[in-house]
Amino acid sequence: MIDTDIAIIGAGPVGLFAIFEAGLLKMRCHLIDYLPQVGGQLSEIYPKKPIYDIPGYPSVLAQELIDNLMEQGKPFNPTFTLGERIEGLEKRGEADFVLTTNMGTQIHAKAVVIAGGLGCFEPRKPVVDGLEKFENGKGINYMILDPEKYRNQKMVITGGGDSALDWTIFLADVVSELTLIHRSESFRGAPDSVNKVMELAESGKINLILNSNLSAVDGGDKLETIEVIHNKTLEKTTIQTDHLIPLFGLSPKLGPIENWNLNISKSAIEVNTDDYSTNIPGIYAIGDINTYTNKLKLILCGFHEAALMSHSAYQYMNPGVKYTMKYTTVNGISEF
Repeated sequence: MIDTDIAIIGAGPVGLFAIFEAGLLKMRCHLIDYLPQVGGQLSEIYPKKPIYDIPGYPSVLAQELIDNLMEQGKPFNPTFTLGERIEGLEKRGEADFVLTTNMGTQIHAKAVVIAGGLGCFEPRKPVVDGLEKFENGKGINYMILDPEKYRNQKMVITGGGDSALDWTIFLADVVSELTLIHRSESFRGAPDSVNKVMELAESGKINLILNSNLSAVDGGDKLETIEVIHNKTLEKTTIQTDHLIPLFGLSPKLGPIENWNLNISKSAIEVNTDDYSTNIPGIYAIGDINTYTNKLKLILCGFHEAALMSHSAYQYMNPGVKYTMKYTTVNGISEF
């Protein structure tokens, strides 16, 4: 079991900044995220998108902001569980929570902070019968955690965005046979990535199938073949493969959080704006996942919420202990 002071559900920008604010109060943080890397939407959906409303940065790339937040929190030694989703939460007493992930990992914490942005991101799945049969290690996955798992095997990737293009480029030298399927002739990803994929196809390093959609999957205990249908000719093609990776983006959902007896309004968690606590003592919600009067879904507002939450969580974990606020401009980070 992982032991920490604060369990932070969500490793997006607001969750990452909470590491710093909690660290100033000498509280340890462990972050859990369903995505395989930190950064939330910023890293997964638009890492190269410029952001213009972060104080002190006239413009900063989304991934650069995440990298800086990680560097800012580094002195406080945060720990992470990535690629796993919190399924269960149990409160055993005051300042005593146990969280369990879909992979069985357990985290013991004194306080819980939900910083899941718009919620738990779940993969958008193609509308094809029988996908569930080959999920959970039987050939169909919706994200790639360990590329080496696929070495010298046959793989099909479907999608036309940055993730599909980037993974196609990376895995072309890892798998034995790679096919990329896209529903149209134009891609949504970066032009440089599109050019590289086209070069791989022209050189025979990958198979590129355009204007086509996945129509069927088949196999025994594991995935063995997929069927593709051409959008215009309606011609069907069967492809032998060991793995299918549909990369159609992510859809935000509250997921298991809906079952934790929190006060929820329109798919957001209601909080007290004094400290962004929820109706359950010891559980807080910061960032886009919370709601209150005049709520603004801005990263900088989430940063403010993280600061107030941290001071409240300190008092919750240390009742009666007086804390005198110190300023980093006077003391530096090493004094905390």
